[in-house]
Amino acid sequence: VQLQASGGGLVLAGGSLRLSCAAAGFSPDYYAIGWFRQAPGKEREGVSCTRGSVGTTYYADSAKGRFTVSRNDSTVYLQMNSLKPEDTGVYYCAAGWCSHLLLDAGMSHWGKGTQVTVSS
Repeated sequence: VQLQASGGGLVLAGGSLRLSCAAAGFSPDYYAIGWFRQAPGKEREGVSCTRGSVGTTYYADSAKGRFTVSRNDSTVYLQMNSLKPEDTGVYYCAAGWCSHLLLDAGMSHWGKGTQVTVSS
């Protein structure tokens, strides 16, 4: 199982970015794919999680209405619109199990993160 997140960068507040998570060695149909982020000096937090087996995506309150998860074959995307400075952090994709609580404890496989910086 391998995961590779990409697509981060520097963007002005109000802008958009699309992150990609390329999955290899497994099918997202049978794992949950989660997006997590960690801001400097803060704990990692869940942003979204998609349970492929049931076609359900959970979003953190901070992401609802602004972020959208989609998928094309084995790549999962996180479209982030109306970005805010507080969205800054390293974004990780992970595979495993999740619930609406978006806890990272259920994730068993992690990819390297991609940096997102939103300037005001």
